[in-house]
Amino acid sequence: MSFDDPFVRDGESGGPQIRTEPVQQRSADRLSALLDAAASAVDEVGFDRITTAMIAERAGASIGTVYRYYPDRVAVLQGLRERAVQRFRAKVAEELSDRKPTNWWDAVDCSVSAFITLYRTEPGFRILHFVDRERAPIDGSADIESGYFAARMADILAEEFGLPHGPELNFRLEIAVEMADALLSRAFYSDPQGDQRFIDEARSVVHNYLVGYYGTPADVDEASGDGTADSA
Repeated sequence: MSFDDPFVRDGESGGPQIRTEPVQQRSADRLSALLDAAASAVDEVGFDRITTAMIAERAGASIGTVYRYYPDRVAVLQGLRERAVQRFRAKVAEELSDRKPTNWWDAVDCSVSAFITLYRTEPGFRILHFVDRERAPIDGSADIESGYFAARMADILAEEFGLPHGPELNFRLEIAVEMADALLSRAFYSDPQGDQRFIDEARSVVHNYLVGYYGTPADVDEASGDGTADSA
């Protein structure tokens, strides 16, 4: 299996409420600059104080340019969130390809490492926890990412490492995603490099939760006959 394939979702672009899809490269660059400006503002002033005028100024664009693509500030933030989701999926695929995990925990830990790396290096990555207090997303897409990601990871763990595929694996991985997400978000709440205590605990909590259902990675590998040692 290519580790890129499970994380590709067709038909996604700059966000659920983008008004004008960029066709030319110049338009795509302009849209990217708007999202970069929003990311910078998220890190500096938080969600609540961002305005479309602030985004336009930081992007070196007119307010009309912002409204050409997005109807309001909330739509910009939703677009930024969608970009962060896409970059997270791509980073997980990159981690899996680079590390070539030898057991299921190594694969799960790749997603933890991807989250940590992006929190440290991706401007505005905290947008993943943007709660739209003004209106609910039209299609509920902001609420289902953990389930989507868990299902894709379940495909990998079942196909590559022999975990039993099915709704229970999907559900347990979704629980693991939610736990890791909460603890890692707390780790980076006030420390841009992350509080190592929370990072370590996130790995420990997720590992122990999944081991409770599937045994240690070594146990799974021995059962399948390849004898790979536990690297957790």
